[in-house]
Amino acid sequence: MENQINLQLNEQAVAGLRESAKWSTFLAIIGFIGVGFMVLAAIFMGSAMALIPEDPYSRTGMNPFGAMKGFISIFYIVMAVIYFFPILYLYNYAKKMKDALNYRNSDTLSEAFVQLGKHHKFLGIMIIVLISLYIIIAIGMIAFFASMAGGM
Repeated sequence: MENQINLQLNEQAVAGLRESAKWSTFLAIIGFIGVGFMVLAAIFMGSAMALIPEDPYSRTGMNPFGAMKGFISIFYIVMAVIYFFPILYLYNYAKKMKDALNYRNSDTLSEAFVQLGKHHKFLGIMIIVLISLYIIIAIGMIAFFASMAGGM
């Protein structure tokens, strides 16, 4: 059984939600363009790195960039995929919110808020992961420099 709460939206709330949907659409479109640029950068970097010749004078026959040839393209593609999902959720929110307000449909309004919740949840998890990585990197750097200082 669903819990239904009947809320009435006044004109100020409707205007705020319309404005939110417009800006969310704008941000989503800019985000999709950014994802496209990331994919193009992956293709460009992969092609550019492939053109770097091997170093015949090194012991291994490879230049320092040899190991990074595939990594950079993969990194850009992974970042584009990760970045795509919150943008998609934001776009879906904006589209559903516009539809809900235009047709005065409370089910579509609910779906819009579900999409906004997914957007916020994704970004929140991503922030937690990034902060955790920063902490791990900081601890690793402190341990590395401490071991370097201890060896002197």
